[in-house]
Amino acid sequence: MSFGKVFKSSVGVKPSSHLYGLDDDIFDDRSVSEQPAEFSNSHIDVKSQKDSLIKLAHGTTTLAFKFKNGIIVATDSRATSGNIIASQTVKKVIEINPYLLGTMAGGAADCSYWERELGRRCRLYELANKERISVAAASKLLSNMVYSYKGMGLSMGTMICGWDKKGPGLFYVDSEGQRLRGDLFSVGSGSTFAYGILDTGYKYDLETADAIELARRAIYHATHRDAYSGGYIRMYHIKEEGWEFIGLEDVGELYYKYAEESK
Repeated sequence: MSFGKVFKSSVGVKPSSHLYGLDDDIFDDRSVSEQPAEFSNSHIDVKSQKDSLIKLAHGTTTLAFKFKNGIIVATDSRATSGNIIASQTVKKVIEINPYLLGTMAGGAADCSYWERELGRRCRLYELANKERISVAAASKLLSNMVYSYKGMGLSMGTMICGWDKKGPGLFYVDSEGQRLRGDLFSVGSGSTFAYGILDTGYKYDLETADAIELARRAIYHATHRDAYSGGYIRMYHIKEEGWEFIGLEDVGELYYKYAEESK
């Protein structure tokens, strides 16, 4: 990478190359300023294993499901940078408002930014209409926002969970603009392990304590088998009165608890 161009005369140099001072074979003016989607596809690797200029490595386990007393939301807390554990205490639940929660899976910056922007827009809706936004409308807002940037390298898989006039609502929204209504979702690299537990023990008429235990076990087993999930289990219970934070539990301590029970 050469920085010599920065000190050359800017006559005839387009703003983007003059600003960044990067070699033409890495960033050309057309790809940066005129074709962001094409630039993203060429230089950001999200799904394939090919070598690329920017490789987005991510992993997590998040889940949410409806049951007779509301919605349980649970996540792990590990953040990775490639094969390195960057943090064990990441908060992967965005508290949008007292009745709405969003989960984070994929690129942490993308999820955090767009869900906080969603919180801002939900508040504006509330001020303009004198009532809380519905879960369906909030998820549609998020879907529409990220769809505008489809093909530009966003990496986001989130669940929008909450309670409105129609009762509990649960939607999956991703960076492709996909939006699905459902009763149970798990998102992230450890989701297949979590689904194995959820599919075995889930039913709608669970008692609250049983629903919390199911979510706890699902996240724990995902952290045990998925190298990119771990840290602490963070859980919430969404009710008619709003969401309630249940607590944090160290998966290391749960290992000994469940190992003891299996004997």
